[in-house]
Amino acid sequence: MENPHARTCEELLRFYSVNPEIGLSDEQVEKSREKYGWNELPAEEGKQLWQLILEQFDDLLVKILLLAAIVSFVLALFEHDDQITAFVEPFVILLILIANAAVGVWQERNAESAIEALKEYEPEMAKVLRQSKVGVAMIKAKELVPGDIVEVSVGDKIPSDMRIIKIYSTTLRIDQSILTGESVSVIKHVDVIPDMKAVNQDKKNILFSGTNVASGRARCIVVGKIRTEMVQTETERTPLQQKLDEFGEQLSKVISIICVAVWAINIGHFSDPAHGGSWIRGAIYYFKIAVALAVAAIPEGLPAVITTCLALGTRRMAKKNAIVRSLPSVETLGCTSVICSDKTGTLTTNQMSVNKMFIFGNQSNDDPSFVEFDITGSTYEPAGQIHLFSSLLDGKAVRSSDYESLVELATIGAMCNDSSVDYNETKRIYEKVGEATETALTVLVEKMNVYNTEKFGMSPKELGCASNRVLQSLWKKEFTLEFSRSRKSMSVYCTPTKNKTEVGAKMFVKVSEKIEDCVKIKKGAPEGVLSRCTHVRVGSTKIPLNPRLIKKITDKIQQYSTGRDTLRCLALGTIDEPFSPGLMQLEDSNKFVQYETDITLVGVVGMLDPPRMEVRQSIEDCRRAGIRVIMITGDNKNTAEAIGRRIGLFSEHEDTKGLSFTGREFDDLSPEQQSAACRRARLFARVEPAHKSKIVEYLQSHGEITAMTGDGVNDAPALKKAEIGIAMGSGTAVAKSASEMVLADDNFSTIVCAVEEGRAIYSNMKQFIRYLISSNIGEVVSIFLTAAMGIPEVLIPVQLLWVNLVTDGLPATALGFNPPDLDIMDRVPRSPNESLISKWLFFPYVGAATVGSAVWWYMFYEDGPQLNYYHITHWMRCEIEPENFNDIDCHVFEDPHPNAMALSENQSLLVMPPWWNIWLVAAIALSMTLHFVILYVNILNTIFQIAPLCWAEWMAVFKISFPVIIIDETLKFVARNWIEGKAGRDLRFMLKCSVIVFGWVVFLLTTVQWFIPNEIWNVPVYMPDLVQDAWERYRQLTVIPGPISMEKKRQ
Repeated sequence: MENPHARTCEELLRFYSVNPEIGLSDEQVEKSREKYGWNELPAEEGKQLWQLILEQFDDLLVKILLLAAIVSFVLALFEHDDQITAFVEPFVILLILIANAAVGVWQERNAESAIEALKEYEPEMAKVLRQSKVGVAMIKAKELVPGDIVEVSVGDKIPSDMRIIKIYSTTLRIDQSILTGESVSVIKHVDVIPDMKAVNQDKKNILFSGTNVASGRARCIVVGKIRTEMVQTETERTPLQQKLDEFGEQLSKVISIICVAVWAINIGHFSDPAHGGSWIRGAIYYFKIAVALAVAAIPEGLPAVITTCLALGTRRMAKKNAIVRSLPSVETLGCTSVICSDKTGTLTTNQMSVNKMFIFGNQSNDDPSFVEFDITGSTYEPAGQIHLFSSLLDGKAVRSSDYESLVELATIGAMCNDSSVDYNETKRIYEKVGEATETALTVLVEKMNVYNTEKFGMSPKELGCASNRVLQSLWKKEFTLEFSRSRKSMSVYCTPTKNKTEVGAKMFVKVSEKIEDCVKIKKGAPEGVLSRCTHVRVGSTKIPLNPRLIKKITDKIQQYSTGRDTLRCLALGTIDEPFSPGLMQLEDSNKFVQYETDITLVGVVGMLDPPRMEVRQSIEDCRRAGIRVIMITGDNKNTAEAIGRRIGLFSEHEDTKGLSFTGREFDDLSPEQQSAACRRARLFARVEPAHKSKIVEYLQSHGEITAMTGDGVNDAPALKKAEIGIAMGSGTAVAKSASEMVLADDNFSTIVCAVEEGRAIYSNMKQFIRYLISSNIGEVVSIFLTAAMGIPEVLIPVQLLWVNLVTDGLPATALGFNPPDLDIMDRVPRSPNESLISKWLFFPYVGAATVGSAVWWYMFYEDGPQLNYYHITHWMRCEIEPENFNDIDCHVFEDPHPNAMALSENQSLLVMPPWWNIWLVAAIALSMTLHFVILYVNILNTIFQIAPLCWAEWMAVFKISFPVIIIDETLKFVARNWIEGKAGRDLRFMLKCSVIVFGWVVFLLTTVQWFIPNEIWNVPVYMPDLVQDAWERYRQLTVIPGPISMEKKRQ
């Protein structure tokens, strides 16, 4: 049935053909189940191990590697020489892919295990009336069908959406904060709600699945229907997955073009004598070179390094209470531009706390004055102080026992109360037992400690109720006049115990009012009690109320209830001479208001669900990082705006028009206006889960990357739709299953920490990609040029694998441990369309150093072959044209000697030195050690087909590598000041320029001369004597013999 809140109970019973006294028959249950299905949301089944393994190979880059391994394996089968070494290449590639898959599967399994540990079971049982059962029977909640008659009582979780048909208690209170975000429990009733467009918060006759009964008992009819929104929501691929796919596609195209080009260019060499004159053998030889080129172009270690980096990020985030369910979503956090956050429990503590209160002091102008207090503490922990309002800034606390009115106020708070706080030994926190506002009073009584109870040595559990027990020991609660919607108050009739005999029986009265009615506060919480008050308490005396005093009290409560504070106010009073119990008709709740008269007002307390202390700074961090924060709550607009001002979402006096909307106001806008509202809004109040999905759609249409929080069953579609769905650790299992991340501590600041971690992970990924690509570009350029020019192959596939995996792979993996850049949260969110490898990132790594070192070895090094251009381009004719290759050993063309090549992408080494990441230093040391091993251990250099380097060759490697630091620092300087920002012409800027120029001068004076013959360095005669002497001394210290000429070599 549509809109059951707008139907009468009789209409619902007729529609489902059910008798509310005996329930449905078994036949009706079966028919209803066939029509509506089981009372459960379709849950995502856990993935099997084989599915997780296959998912790790569902990546284009991995598929390219797999293809390369297969081709290498096929070629190895036809290899006649060195058959063992031929299989090294495919074996190593497969080993990499298996290791990559293992890391991915391990991390996802661990994340699921952590989330399972956080999940609480959904309600499993329900109390139902069925014709086939005697009385009220317990059945599994999933067996409920629409039309079932269900009973609920205090402590029960609501097993399905239900319409109330009868309330047995005076009042029925439901804690539905998990659904609507309302901090206080909601009073329900059976009356029809005629508004067809009513939001969930206004459906006061409906109980929603997953909420809790705070007090009362009722009978309901099930009206819920199976939701399929979550299943119909498609999961989007993350920006990282999209970019890796694009990178893989680009790489595959480039590899294909280059490989075909190399093979085609050398068609004329297929029949060269070096291949035995066989065209087929020549074709296979150059096909092997093409495969080597493919191996060189593919950064084999990249998938494993990315997976490892993401896994490391999830570990760090888990330590900060953020549990990530899927690895790629970690990086997505880094480009988050909008965070849509719930209010209750995320931005606030979801622990109602008394923030202010006032009592009456000495008379001023014939009227009592107000004595106001501020109370510290923002959780259910019974720790805090009472400060006089004027002295809060001075840090002066007062003893509540010094104020007689505070003693009486504490007594009312302890006696007009059915709630308590309990210490959770596992979580090591205090939790409420009962209704939120009553729990706030319980905690206030403990903070006041009006009888100065000695609490030293008490256990945490005893500390939660020590002062309350003292007060409750002085009075005996005879009966309670329960709270009702009409009179908005509750009271208890108490008689003194033997410990307190100087007074007679009293009634303690507590009156409350909803904050949204504060506009009519003249008739709300205050007026509800003021109309029945005759006096106010001043110390041990009482003073009659008059119109002027009533106006002052009303204004003060309105001040508390509106504006920045927007506190929920409770007026506390006593009836010193109550009716005799024998004269009260307690079975008729409509007459309770007659017994709550002649009240003496003792004081008023104001409470709120306080913001978390760290949230304000976190929102400021988001603003600095270019991230917009939107509060989305089911609570009322005034309360939400007040919290928004406290946490810095709005400034103190900022006009919220156009920035704050209720769900109804948002629905009344046209689609174009709704889209425009989502561009600038910072608050949506009184919203339903469906609004969340719509808001996400509009934000995504604007190109925003959205993180959405949620904890209820109905939040699942929005969590699925958002790029990052964030479930609360205290939320429902369905919400957790639909999310990418779970907050174990339900804290907004944890989201900001996760965003920072996501940015750091992306920054680290760019660093190890630039590190890997720099080597791969050098390899590709070297192999391509040698193949295109007919020069013998420089590097064979197994050597390329070693360089890509060990020499590069270990340090690249260690880069995943890099700390975040110092300005990581001062940058605007990166665009999801930003290329993984930008033009600027590509610019510094064109392989010039690799090509230059190869040219140096072949043409200039004294122990090298000393070749000229003809030798290099006609090397295959070495054996058949010995006259043109005098004193040249032809084997040199088949002897592939190896060739050689920052902590932050743009931060200088002076700001972030390498030892900030000790793992990077260790990885470089390990990589170099392994490199030495394969160079100088005979069996290994046979497998890798390499020769050890002599000292002069190592010196060449160091000299070629040295300028990399200066070049990198220069490029970082350019990137920081021109590519990513605008350089400031201040002293610091000039100093950095000077340091870089000095580095270049030193490099040129100590290194460049090595490439230039000594004759060029002769000192000109016109050089001044002083400069000439300095020059000669410099040459004596730094002179390096120039390259030996070809003639001298032959001699």
